[in-house]
Amino acid sequence: MKLPSVRPCQLLFAALVLVGAPACVTVRAQQRAVLADPVMQFDSEPHAEAQRVHALDNREGSFGGSGVTGGGCGCN
Repeated sequence: MKLPSVRPCQLLFAALVLVGAPACVTVRAQQRAVLADPVMQFDSEPHAEAQRVHALDNREGSFGGSGVTGGGCGCN
């Protein structure tokens, strides 16, 4: 029994479909808050991020206000 021949471009397409399919997910509203947390962000340029945080601290007149906080409604 002879197996059917497969072209390299067909293999590449199948691999891309298999790799990309799990990326299509639905995120619930409860999960969006966790994923939008600043802790979950990647710092591609830590020096630039440190400068931005320093400028924000000076403008706001406080220090350390960039951590994880509550909902902002005053109930916690």
